[in-house]
Amino acid sequence: MSKISIIDYGIGNLYSITKACKKLGAEIVITDDASIIKDSSALILPGVGSFGAGIDGLKRRGLVGIIKKFADSGRPILGICLGAQLLMSKGFEFGEFDGLDIVPGKVIKFGKLSPGTKIPHIGWNGIVVNGSERGTIFGSLGKNPYFYFVHSYVMKPDDSKNIFAVTNYGGSSFCSIIKQGNIYGCQFHPEKSGPAGLKLISNFIKLTQTY
Repeated sequence: MSKISIIDYGIGNLYSITKACKKLGAEIVITDDASIIKDSSALILPGVGSFGAGIDGLKRRGLVGIIKKFADSGRPILGICLGAQLLMSKGFEFGEFDGLDIVPGKVIKFGKLSPGTKIPHIGWNGIVVNGSERGTIFGSLGKNPYFYFVHSYVMKPDDSKNIFAVTNYGGSSFCSIIKQGNIYGCQFHPEKSGPAGLKLISNFIKLTQTY
């Protein structure tokens, strides 16, 4: 198992994350083939768009079960933006939809925001990590690096221990990274976040080297 599979489920821009991984020397494959995913060293689940469309794309390709089994194996997974949200139990964007239920919780609208705060949240914003950065995708990134966000809904884990990092927007704090073992979900786009984003992706690639 030497490849990182970037999952193609028909939604989102795969080019940016593929380019970033190749720049860092990772061996990657873009796939919707369950047999290839099963034998990968790690998964990246990217995505841009709505929760319902995303989970529908995974279901139509028969990928829900294999991703859940992969998560149970302990191998690393990185969800990006919509891909991170799909790791949760339920999403409430344009209705109610079941997610992958890998990290218990839900995807909901922002909390109460300051008057005049625009939705979607678009642009650069800072990250504050809860707990130790050692041995994680955040290692050696320093205090409060900035990343690029584009989203209208936020992740709300059932258990606060799965909130790895938070971000403030419009006077409201939201979960910007979820973590459960070697499973991470970033609400922002590391592949569009300059040197800090590349460092985060590099740290994720390093996690895969023992699998």
